[in-house]
Amino acid sequence: MRLPLILGVIGSDSRFHRLQLSLSIVAVADSRRCRRIYSCTPLSLQKFLNPPNICCVLGTPDMTAFPDGVNTSRLCGITSYEKILPANLSDIIPNASPEAIDLIRCFCFALSAPMDPTALGKQKTKSGALLNIKRDLQFWDVPDLLSSWGNEEGETDCCKWLGVGCANDSGHVISLDLSSISTLGINDYMLNWIVGGKINPSLFELRYLNYLDLSFIQFMGSRIPSSIGTLGHLRYLNLSYTFMGGEIPPQLANLSNLQVLDLGYNHYTINSLKWLSHLSSLIDLRLNGINLSKAYDWVQIVNQLPGLTTLELGYCNLRDVVIPPSFSSVNSSASSLSILNLSNNNLSVSVFSWLFNFSNSLVHLDLSVNQLEGSVPESFGKITALKLLDLSRNDKLSGSIPEAFSKMTALTYLDLSRDKFKGSIPEIFFNISSLEYLDLGDNMLEGELPKSIWNLSMLRTLRIASNNLSGNLPQTSFQKLKQLERLDISRNSLGGVISEASFSELSELHYLDLSFNSLALNIHSEWIPPFRLRNIFLGSCKLGPQFPKWLRTQKNYSFLDISNSGISDSIPNWFWNLSNGFQSMNLSNNQLNGEIGNISLDLHEELFNDNLDIDLSTNQLEGVVPSFLFKVAAVDLSRNRFSKLNVPCNINGHTALKFLDISYNELSGELPDCWSRLKELRLLILAKNKLAGKIPPSIGSLTEIEALRLTGNNFIGELPATLKNCTQFSVIDFGGNKLSGPIPTWIGENLHGLIILSMRSNYFSGSIPSHLCHLTNLQLLDLSLNDISGSIPKCVSNFTAMRKGWEDDRTTITHLYATQKVVVTGHTLAKSMKTMYNCNGKETLWSSRVFLGL
Repeated sequence: MRLPLILGVIGSDSRFHRLQLSLSIVAVADSRRCRRIYSCTPLSLQKFLNPPNICCVLGTPDMTAFPDGVNTSRLCGITSYEKILPANLSDIIPNASPEAIDLIRCFCFALSAPMDPTALGKQKTKSGALLNIKRDLQFWDVPDLLSSWGNEEGETDCCKWLGVGCANDSGHVISLDLSSISTLGINDYMLNWIVGGKINPSLFELRYLNYLDLSFIQFMGSRIPSSIGTLGHLRYLNLSYTFMGGEIPPQLANLSNLQVLDLGYNHYTINSLKWLSHLSSLIDLRLNGINLSKAYDWVQIVNQLPGLTTLELGYCNLRDVVIPPSFSSVNSSASSLSILNLSNNNLSVSVFSWLFNFSNSLVHLDLSVNQLEGSVPESFGKITALKLLDLSRNDKLSGSIPEAFSKMTALTYLDLSRDKFKGSIPEIFFNISSLEYLDLGDNMLEGELPKSIWNLSMLRTLRIASNNLSGNLPQTSFQKLKQLERLDISRNSLGGVISEASFSELSELHYLDLSFNSLALNIHSEWIPPFRLRNIFLGSCKLGPQFPKWLRTQKNYSFLDISNSGISDSIPNWFWNLSNGFQSMNLSNNQLNGEIGNISLDLHEELFNDNLDIDLSTNQLEGVVPSFLFKVAAVDLSRNRFSKLNVPCNINGHTALKFLDISYNELSGELPDCWSRLKELRLLILAKNKLAGKIPPSIGSLTEIEALRLTGNNFIGELPATLKNCTQFSVIDFGGNKLSGPIPTWIGENLHGLIILSMRSNYFSGSIPSHLCHLTNLQLLDLSLNDISGSIPKCVSNFTAMRKGWEDDRTTITHLYATQKVVVTGHTLAKSMKTMYNCNGKETLWSSRVFLGL
């Protein structure tokens, strides 16, 4: 609970029946984190209200002994709340923090002060101001979240309203926190603003506010009103994520009592931070996500804030640190700075000389995503109090992991991922037994894993993926990591056999990635794991030949990859009992065989069907293509033995299918003519089958389709004119069929977005229509091996996209479909599209070329 909220609750009711304060723990604000000052035996309400006991709860182990240093004679002489107020409590309780002293004073002030007889009238005045504030707020797609706020004719005790806190003696509104209603739209997937509007001027009638939080309310395009400077009592101000912009009003510098300021993730224009130097009481400053590229003075200003303990300047586009000649560790603000976030900026290693002045106080240091380069200096070993260190995503940070890290014995979080560290992982982890998070992934580390890693019993996350690590893992490697939640050792050269005993203690594990190593899992067929995984990545591990039965116990997974794992078995029916959170599965490159029954696929989370994909490619599956697979967004069944396609005619209701690849199978007969049921389809690949008959006209109803590949079949007749409705086409490949008739003029008239057009090796006749010259985006045109006659149109010079070089062509196509891959398929799309063009019987990438074959 934040301090101002505590004060608001205390002041709102002198009888304490609404008191939200634990009688055994006094919590005070510390950068939005609760800090326990002391916990003692729970007190009765009567004992707690005794003045000496209020002080006693701050440090005494029981009700008979006072904390060290307490002046007990003076303390016991305080018999009423009124006597506490003028007392010098810092002398009486020297070990108590300033926040605790403030809490006691406010607590006792609320108890001792009589109710102001005019308080009710003042409440009516303040409630009117609050109602004006509410009128300028709008709620989107949610009910009125401030329905507890009354109106002029009804309830006027604004101190009982949601987010409002008042002083008991005067009735003044001293805290207003609307973040609780605005953050209801935030979940694990997205930020969804549900409250917006504008700041009503009545806000500044609440002149006694010491706490104001309007974060996540969308004041689109608004500026911070200059009247903010009239709220001189403010100690806490949070306007983050409000879409405000413009210049910071100079009146903000009038808030000399401000201790916490958060303006993050807005669009302010800031050329200088000089105004901050007037806020000498600042303890916590957060300006994340604000463009400070022109604020060259940020270092000097920070050095003028003597009490600063938290500084958050992530995503600020900060220029590199320039240390003024007069700067020294003596006149720096630094001795108290404990949390420093400078991530996602343009800082170089010159920042080190500045931050090493804070070596004695730094607890949290985030320098991720900057321009750091070279080796990490040994001076890091002097920051011995550090608990969190993030140097990730500095792709020029190189050398070996320094031994100096072993001196940081308090570390709980270490992220060195996506750098360029080389050499072996040092045996430094014996000394850092407190580590809970360790990420060394995406570096150039080599050699065997140090045994000390397997002794880090407090680890919750271990990621060493994408390195050059080698050697065999012990069969019981992970057994001591009982707290482990995420394990990722993928994309290395690790070998060995991992037994089920290695997982026997990992009951908290929910993310497992052992893929792309040379590991084998020696697991009994009846094994029941102690964990419930949400992400399972075992691609290229040896799991087979039997289908892993232990997967039946994993009922909550979202991602599953057991591709290329040596399974030569049929897929059991129980496997298709997918969880509500399912998003992706990859069973490709095995020897899965037999038919897939047309079972009922129950996907409860229909909201997320657009993100689901299933990859069963490169197996030996046969029979009828099951219709239940069409409920997901992307299906890759290529390189199997499927022989019959009944869908989409037997599909009922909505389908989210966007990508379908059944190429290189044994499909035969005519295609069904009911493709209009797949309205969302973007890519349809049926190449290299034995399909015959005419191309169904209903494919022309797929107005969102971007790529159609029917090459290598036995289609006959003319192209259906309905295809002219598919104006989103980028790729058409009809090569290697028995299609006939003239090349339709509507291709050039309607399909202006075409990048690839292949009609090679058919029976098309007549001349090349000049309308094709309208296809200025075309990079590949192949009309070879047909019965085309006549002259080549002179307008082929309009094919300006073909003038680009090989690299440009490849980039254009790859970008187009790689982007689509992320949106709809996750794993399979780019692979299929990179080998779209068939030239002389060989699959190949393309460059800008034209084959006319006249």
